Formats: sequence, structure tokens, C-alpha cells
Amino acid sequence: MTRFEQVMRAAAVCIVALLLAAPPAAAQSSAPASTPTAPGAAKKAHRLVLQVNTNEPALMNLALNNAINVEQYYKDLGEKVEIEVVTFGPGLHMLRDDTSPVKDRIKAIAEKMPSISFKACGNTQENMHKAENKTIPLIAQATVVKSGVVRVMELQEQGWTYVRP
Repeated sequence: MTRFEQVMRAAAVCIVALLLAAPPAAAQSSAPASTPTAPGAAKKAHRLVLQVNTNEPALMNLALNNAINVEQYYKDLGEKVEIEVVTFGPGLHMLRDDTSPVKDRIKAIAEKMPSISFKACGNTQENMHKAENKTIPLIAQATVVKSGVVRVMELQEQGWTYVRP
């Protein structure tokens, strides 16, 4: 893939992410400017799972941008949010200590935003171990789950919102 094709793909992904993130115009115009809540009313916790399954730094950074933006949005509203970035397949490189192009950024995010967590697929880690004949080191911020795909499924079944940047 040429550099131009990489840039164009990243731009297309960004446009799609913006379109998916923006509410429809009708929803914007019909909602009241502010919705009063009863004192002491419990606010719903927001839960987002972001899938990363490609070894493309632009998409890894887009997933991190999505996580940061969502966390900041709900923080500004005073509402709770939980965000999991689940990696599997080639996306595991995002959380590999030896190959991650974003490990410093993840470390900074994890220190400032405990509502964002990072999950690594154990099946992928094991398959990479067999293919590379070496231990596959993960960054300290990663938690291993048996299967990244199963983790995404289970979170969706629990009502989490799913996004694939």
C-alpha cells in the first residue's frame, strides 16, 4: 500500500468515525436545550468497547482519540463512563511491548484516565508466541483476556456500545 493510499484510508476512517459519532440533525433540533433531572436521580453509566484488530498505527491512534474524546465528553457532563479497548489478531501489536507504536501514549492515557482500560487477546498472544518462537511481551497497562472476540461479544450482550474505528 502506498503512502498516499494509507493517508486516504486514514482520512476515510476519520470521516466515517465522525459521521457515526454525530447524532442525526433531527435528534439535535428536537431535543430541549437542557434536560432537567430530579435531584438525586441516578445517571446511567456509559460503556464503550473499542475494537482494534489491525496493525495500523493510524487506526490505533484513532481508537485512542475516540476513547479520550468519549471520556472527556462524559467527564465534562459529570457522568460516569467505562471504556475498554480490546485488541486481537494483528491489533495485538498495539499492546505488545516490543512492537507497539503507541505504547507511550497508552501509558499516559492510563495514568490520567482510569476509566479507559486495555485488553489483549490471549489466543492471539499464544499464536504469536508459536509463530515467532518467543515470549510475546505486553505493556504493563494491558490485561489479558482469553479471547478478544468473545470479550467484545460479552460486552455487547451486557449492553455496551461497540465501535470499530
